[in-house]
Amino acid sequence: MLHSTRSVLSPHNSFFAPSFCSRKTSSFSLGCRRLPFCSFKIKQHHPPLFMNLPPQASPGDLSIRTDELPVHGPSEIIVGVLGGGQLGRMLCQAASKMAIKVMVLDPQENCPASSLSFDHMVGSFDDSATVEEFAKRCGVLTFEIEHVDVATLEKLEQHGVDCQPKASTVRIIQDKYLQKVHFSRHDIPLPEFIQIEDLEGAKRAGEIFGYPLMIKSRKLAYDGRGNAVAKSEAELPSAINVAALGGFGRGLYVEKWAPFVKELAVIVARGRDNSISCYPVVETIHRDNICHIVKAPANVKWQIRERATEVARKAVNSLEGAGVFAVELFLTSDGVILLNEVAPRPHNSGHHTIESCYTSQFEQHLRAVVGLPLGDTSMKTPAAVMYNVLGEEEGEPGFHLAHQLIERALTIPRATVHWYDKPEMRRQRKMGHITIVGPSLSNIERNLAIMVEGKRLDGNTAVAPRVGIVMGSDSDLPVMKSAAEILESYGVPHEVRIVSAHRTPEMMFSYASSAYERGIQVIIAGAGGAAHLPGMVAALTPLPVIGVPVRASSLDGLDSLLSIVQMPRGVPVATVAINNATNAGLLAVRMLGVADDSLLSRMSQYQEDQKETVLRKAAKLEKDGWESYSSSG
Repeated sequence: MLHSTRSVLSPHNSFFAPSFCSRKTSSFSLGCRRLPFCSFKIKQHHPPLFMNLPPQASPGDLSIRTDELPVHGPSEIIVGVLGGGQLGRMLCQAASKMAIKVMVLDPQENCPASSLSFDHMVGSFDDSATVEEFAKRCGVLTFEIEHVDVATLEKLEQHGVDCQPKASTVRIIQDKYLQKVHFSRHDIPLPEFIQIEDLEGAKRAGEIFGYPLMIKSRKLAYDGRGNAVAKSEAELPSAINVAALGGFGRGLYVEKWAPFVKELAVIVARGRDNSISCYPVVETIHRDNICHIVKAPANVKWQIRERATEVARKAVNSLEGAGVFAVELFLTSDGVILLNEVAPRPHNSGHHTIESCYTSQFEQHLRAVVGLPLGDTSMKTPAAVMYNVLGEEEGEPGFHLAHQLIERALTIPRATVHWYDKPEMRRQRKMGHITIVGPSLSNIERNLAIMVEGKRLDGNTAVAPRVGIVMGSDSDLPVMKSAAEILESYGVPHEVRIVSAHRTPEMMFSYASSAYERGIQVIIAGAGGAAHLPGMVAALTPLPVIGVPVRASSLDGLDSLLSIVQMPRGVPVATVAINNATNAGLLAVRMLGVADDSLLSRMSQYQEDQKETVLRKAAKLEKDGWESYSSSG
């Protein structure tokens, strides 16, 4: 039975029962379902195909150009989404910012997207007649799950329905074996693979590829479903017949085991004009084959990021249609990037973009499918971690555990909770996610551990030092403490360490090489005599290093100054005057202030205060005369 939870008069006129209304015990019959009695407003849904046409025109009047029609807001195209799960819900949330109308087709009346959508048609997105009826109400058709009736999409496209991405892309992606064949033809690096039709074929694949052997279902495989591993030939029968695969009847293929060290992902946006924009590479961590944690950006070398982005761009460029695509990748121990699979829709690996990027993947998908310019994909925060809230127990115990986790998350600075409002709790089901942004992955991971492990916070969450102050000996501390005092006055988190380039070289190496990962943004290094510490630290870290020459018992610190300023080309070290750690602290604040308006404002105030001090002294000298001024000290 096909009906809409809110459209009950005709495809173009609907009653809305807002989700925020107060529900009462009585109810009344409305259309095809019974709704709880509540006050509601009547909204007129304009026919989407007629929306921009003058009253005297018909949809078939080809003389009217759409680019000449009036548009109120970013777009008046009604976006139809096949599927109303959490991805559809977040598409609706993104659409609300631009007043883009999103309709969803989903078999569940209380699906996550239902309460937020412009309209919700209850029906199966696998049923051809239902999808055809739904398409009549939309200006463009897209999806939040690729397991839809692709034959119907192809038929709709032949009749002029705008599907984004294209049905041809969905057909390729739906069948993971065909997906591998397609990408191999476009020279995309992949694990070796082969189709199998019986147990003997699986055994031959084992002889070719060796073990462990990855066995995958060709269709209906996602969120851990459709994968099994055979560690030996003896395990093949049991692996093939596990519920996740469903046997040879569903269609299977085998992949050579990819000895990856990390799983990476790239969200790629493609516009209607074929423009392509890539989000930063992320690392995905899976639990029982389900995405559990996403770290952005991935902690890999720049060359690896570039290679991963290029593979993702090339893969998406081989497909048709506009929208957001998620490209999942393997990184092997020898630095090779292999494509795992592609999803032609917003993806779990891109949820962090809601808080961490200037344009979320959901807004980007809407921009792409309706033909708006693509947005900025860069991150607006140094780092982010997305944590999936998965069902730990069935039913109410599971809801209770999730609520406890959410309560802890709400005490974490810069953490955002997303709850999908699914009515049923099941083990391993995606119920929500939590995104934490911060100055570094290390800082976020400490807060994440506090949140997940349930430790008492006592108002103290992990605060990562932004500046590291290091010196070769405690004899340098009387000078270097001035830098710490400046940073303290500006509220800049910092740490002070003794790290000798000569007496503890291993400690110096560890400190300098790990500083960036720990969230340090600037290093102030003080040294006397030979003063090798600033230069050695600068050679080991990509961070800016400020050297402070410390006056020693001989040469009055000139040796230290010359040692620091005469670094070889390619190893820069900023330098201040001998013993002037105060300036080193101020310079560090200015460096941080480039991306921190609060610090920049306070630095401006510091300069104003200095100016006022000088003017006040000048006025006093002029008024009192030099003799009186000198005697007043």
